Amino acid sequence: MSRILILSNGHGEDLSGSLLAKELSQMGHHVEALPIVGNGNNYKKHKIKVVCKTKEFGTGGLGYNSLKGRINDIFNGQIIYFFKKLLLTFLIRKKYKYFVVVGDIVPILFAWLSRKKFFVYLVAYSSHYEGKLRLPWPSKFFLCSNKLQNLYTRDLLTSHDLTNQLSRKVFFYGNPFMDVFLPFKKELKPSIFNIVLLPGSRIPEIINNFYLMIDVLENLSKYRYFEKVEFNFAIVNNLPPKKIIKILSSKKWVFQKSKSNKNNLVMKYKSTIVSFRWNSFSESLYKSNLVISMAGTATEQAVGLNKPVIQIEGYGPQFTKSFAEAQRRLLGEYVFCITKYKSKKEKLEKTSDLIIKIIYLMRLNKKFLISCTQNSLQRIGDRKSTNRIATDINNKSKGKEEFN
Repeated sequence: MSRILILSNGHGEDLSGSLLAKELSQMGHHVEALPIVGNGNNYKKHKIKVVCKTKEFGTGGLGYNSLKGRINDIFNGQIIYFFKKLLLTFLIRKKYKYFVVVGDIVPILFAWLSRKKFFVYLVAYSSHYEGKLRLPWPSKFFLCSNKLQNLYTRDLLTSHDLTNQLSRKVFFYGNPFMDVFLPFKKELKPSIFNIVLLPGSRIPEIINNFYLMIDVLENLSKYRYFEKVEFNFAIVNNLPPKKIIKILSSKKWVFQKSKSNKNNLVMKYKSTIVSFRWNSFSESLYKSNLVISMAGTATEQAVGLNKPVIQIEGYGPQFTKSFAEAQRRLLGEYVFCITKYKSKKEKLEKTSDLIIKIIYLMRLNKKFLISCTQNSLQRIGDRKSTNRIATDINNKSKGKEEFN
C-alpha cells in the first residue's frame, strides 16, 4: 500500500481531511497529515500522525477574511509560518507516493511545487458563487498538471463546470464533513421545536458573535411561543462555562444549577430557557429543527442536514457581512439573513421577525422543507462521500478505474 500525506488548509478542511485519512488508513495505506493552519486536532482525534508543529490563527487561515483579520494574522507571523510549512513539505516529499489536498490554492501550490502525484478535494471553491468558477491564478495551471490524479468538487455544478474548463473528468461524490452525522438516527416525532445556535469557534470573534445571539434571544423572550422552544448553543471549549455565567449574569440571566452538568450549562432569561452545550456539536445540530449560525463549515453541515439557516451578520474577522453574503450564494436560498438595517436594534428586531417567519413556513408549508432537502442534495450532496472518495483514491493508486 502507498504512503500518503494529507495537506489541508483550515478547520473545516482538517475535518474532511481527517475523515479521508482515517478511511484510507483502514484500506491499508500509511497516512500522515500536514495541516497548514489550525491545530490539527481533528487528525489527532482519529490517531493520524501530524508531521509538524501547529499554530491556530484568529481568522482560521489564509482565506475569505476581513482586512483587519488578515493584518493581525500577518503580525502574528502567518506569512513566516506559511513559508516554514512550504519548506517542510518540500523536504519530506520523498517519503510519500501521493499527496491528498483538501482546501484551496494554498495546499495545491504545496503539492505542485513538491512535484508529487496528487489528488485534490476542492472544497473551497464553487461555481455557485458566480455561475461559473473563476479559479484564482494560477490554480488552473496547477490543476492541468499531469501530476494531478483526480479532482473532486464540493457540488455537482462545479464538477460539470470544471470538466468543461479543464477538459478532463471532474468528480462529485459529496462532502466528507457530512459523514460525522452517520451514527445518529432521526427521531420520528421530535417532542419540542429545537433551535441550535452556532456562534463559531475562534476567540475573540466567538465572544462578539455570542453577544449578538444573546441579544436576539432576549428580543425573542417577549413572545410567549418561545417559552416552549428548546434553545441549544453548541459551544467550543475555548469558551468555558465560567465565562458564559459571568457574561450572562451581568445581563440578568439566572443560572439553573439543578439542570446543569459538566457539559451542559442551563441559563434562564425571563421565561426563556437556554442550554449551552460542550462536546456535543454534531448531536445538537443533528437534532435541531432550525439553525441560527455565524459559522463556516457548521453552516454547510446544517444545509447538508436539510435545515433552514438564519445568519446574523458579524464584525469578523471571519464571519463578516461579505462572508455571510458569499455563504448564501454558495448554499442557496434556504440560508436567510437580514441585510438592510440602520442600527443594531433594527437588525435584532428584524432578525427576530425573520426567525418567526421561518418557523411559520416550517410549520404550515410542507413544500418548504421538501425544497430544503432538494437544495441540500444540489449544494452539499449525499452522505457516505468519505468512502466514495477514498475508494476512488485507493483504486487509482492501484491503477484501477475510477469509483462509480
